[in-house]
Amino acid sequence: MGAVLLFALVLLAVFFPWDWLRGPLNRYVSEQSGRKFEITRKLDVKLGLTTRVFADGIEFANPDWARDPYLVKAESAEFEIKLWPLLRGQVALPLISLQQPVFGLQIQPDGRRTWALGRDTADAGTVPVIDALVVDRGTLNYLAEAQGADIKTEFAIAGANPGTNAASGQGDMPLNYKARGTWKKEAFAAEGRTGSVLQLSDTQSQPFPIEVKASAGRTTLQAKGSIGNLAALDNLDASFDLKGQTLADLYKILGVVLPDTRVYAVRGHLSKQGRVWNVSGIQGRLGQSDLAGQLVYDKSAPVALLSGKLASKSLDFEDLGPLVGVPTDASGKTTKTVATSASSSAPKQVQVAGKVLPTAELDFERLKTMNADVWFKAAEVKNAKGLPLERIDSHIKLNDGVLQLDPLDLGVAGGKLTGLIRIDANARPVKMQARLDARTLQLARLFPRIEATKGSLGRLNGRIDLAGSGNSISKVLGSSSGTMALLMGKGEISAVLMEFMGLDGGEIIQFFMAGDKNITLRCAAAAFDVKQGLMSSRAILLDTADTVINGNGQISLVDETLNLVLYPEPKDKSILSLRSPLRVTGTFARPSATPDKAALVKRGGFALLLGALNPLLALAATVETGPGKDADCEGVLATASPVKPPEKPAAATPTPGKK
Repeated sequence: MGAVLLFALVLLAVFFPWDWLRGPLNRYVSEQSGRKFEITRKLDVKLGLTTRVFADGIEFANPDWARDPYLVKAESAEFEIKLWPLLRGQVALPLISLQQPVFGLQIQPDGRRTWALGRDTADAGTVPVIDALVVDRGTLNYLAEAQGADIKTEFAIAGANPGTNAASGQGDMPLNYKARGTWKKEAFAAEGRTGSVLQLSDTQSQPFPIEVKASAGRTTLQAKGSIGNLAALDNLDASFDLKGQTLADLYKILGVVLPDTRVYAVRGHLSKQGRVWNVSGIQGRLGQSDLAGQLVYDKSAPVALLSGKLASKSLDFEDLGPLVGVPTDASGKTTKTVATSASSSAPKQVQVAGKVLPTAELDFERLKTMNADVWFKAAEVKNAKGLPLERIDSHIKLNDGVLQLDPLDLGVAGGKLTGLIRIDANARPVKMQARLDARTLQLARLFPRIEATKGSLGRLNGRIDLAGSGNSISKVLGSSSGTMALLMGKGEISAVLMEFMGLDGGEIIQFFMAGDKNITLRCAAAAFDVKQGLMSSRAILLDTADTVINGNGQISLVDETLNLVLYPEPKDKSILSLRSPLRVTGTFARPSATPDKAALVKRGGFALLLGALNPLLALAATVETGPGKDADCEGVLATASPVKPPEKPAAATPTPGKK
């Protein structure tokens, strides 16, 4: 009797007219989810601990606040559902297979999501657990206002016959897709291939293959690889090619703070473990510069950290222009105004007419969104537009809105400029500080555009200690305070240059007729106190075998004007020597020099400056004095100090009885 009853129950389960339950099931799901659910044509069920449900025609509505009427609408659906988790209120679906589905996914800024079942659509616990999803010939609409995303994706299995999931000729990536819309409010498009079975569980059995070509705004990406955990977008392993107008655009698209650059093309290998992204084998170009290295982007901490090393064998200085606010056009020529695309995330680069110091406003607000610890090295710097910059080596540290280049080591004019630059983006306006030491800069290479300096020999040393505030280089220097000093020991300098400075007409004619000759430089020094952008001279001195030049005056970094007076005293006899001061006026862009015939020539060059050279004493030890009594800069500076250096201890007197 028991066997007969069991057999009858089996027959009932097999031949039960499940479609009779379609109405009650529609009402039950609608009541539990708070939205309309309907199997429109036919229902069939195969019972088991994992029950298989077949629905011919399915409609599952979205909440009232959603734009799209349906979360999912499909011609047919087949899904597996585990019964025991269902009794505990959990929806576990090992498999969902949909034909011609239309999805409407939407997430609100307050966290509500259309795919969260139950009346509280912000509750993550009510989201069904889906292990695998098979789809064919469908559409997915995704709307996320907070991310500026509105994307429509169409997909289909290539070579599949209607009503089947079999594919031909597509290997392990038979599902083709195309997407259009906006991402981060930028125009977005993507297309590619993936596997036909989307494994969405955390226990994904094998890597999911993916191939994509995408563009967002002015940025394009091609990538091919696999994802080990599709549900969490984890264990990513892919090669990529990334191109765009400026790396700064990636901040808007991905939230990664990178400098404003010129057109770039970068390739490499991308991997992801947990919340850590690793970009290795980077090879590419930024403008005319090459780039290589590795970066790690760690989002596990409250503030993301970008770390790594980047190197360039040859860096075009024009590619750094946007980084410091110097606008350049596509041809590499410096321009007064560059209008950027409306889609650009970088600030508009505008250079005020007549200004030499960069005036473009820089976006420092982004410095507070991420931390960084990156080493950058450029073995060679080209096309420096008259600047003697030859190489770059720096440690870039960004922590809680404070950016430091420390240490900073620049190759300049055959020597180097070392120290640190600090930018505090938390201050209003932004505060900047620079402490730099110049060592052994070659005079002949310091001003490469000035022909008259090319025959000059000698090495310069200097120190810059300035602090200012503002959102452009011009404003920072215009508000800066501190000191600047420059010192040069024994060397040689172009006679033509010296005679121009000394206004010795007879000597100019002589050297033009007989050719340029170098004359010995005994000492050169300049020191300025800087207060609120006004540079006031403490000392200006240049002493050669032919001429002594003393000077004083001011230089304004606020309005870029010059007001200096140089007092030349030629040591040789010349019938055309003007013996009058030289006034240097005008602006940085249009300087002028004219003789002041009314002023009296001041003599006693060194005596006028001994009390003013104290700021240069810190540089005295770096002077290359060379042999000979004429190279006495170090002695002059020591004499100028109010605190005399300690004398060398006298030779010890021999003690009687000791040898």
